[in-house]
Amino acid sequence: MKMPEVEPLLASMTRALQEKIRTLPKAPAMVGIHTGGAWVAQALHTALGLPQPLGLLDISFYRDDFEGKGLHPRAKPSSLPFAVDDQHIILVDEVVMTGRTIRAALNELFDYGRPAQVELAVLVDRGGRELPIAATYCPHVLPQPLPGSRSLDLARDAQGQLSFSLSEK
Repeated sequence: MKMPEVEPLLASMTRALQEKIRTLPKAPAMVGIHTGGAWVAQALHTALGLPQPLGLLDISFYRDDFEGKGLHPRAKPSSLPFAVDDQHIILVDEVVMTGRTIRAALNELFDYGRPAQVELAVLVDRGGRELPIAATYCPHVLPQPLPGSRSLDLARDAQGQLSFSLSEK
């Protein structure tokens, strides 16, 4: 399977978000999910020139498999440096699969307040949904869902370049 190139996906998503932002009464806030979603959100936030600081979520404590897996050893604190109440928020992750990560992120986000609207932006939809969650912005959908034993991983090199790879879980 050929891996999708990240840069064209980011460019496509940036264009789609620029169109949406033009229709909003005020600029939205952006929140990335650690780790890959935070990298994508950083790139989008910079490209869009959003005025509010970037928010970051670490959903480790909100996962429904927390009891079985425990805390990830590289857990990071969440940071939402803006008021969530009545805010239009673009939630960003690199890949959507089952929808459980997004559900956990929404649970945490709502612990901070009640946003006016939340839209989901992901680079790739790999299929395999278990929850009724869909991305508002998604420039690439895999033609066939990946089996659960395979992982589509986003990596960032020393120069900040992002790339996808496929691995076995």
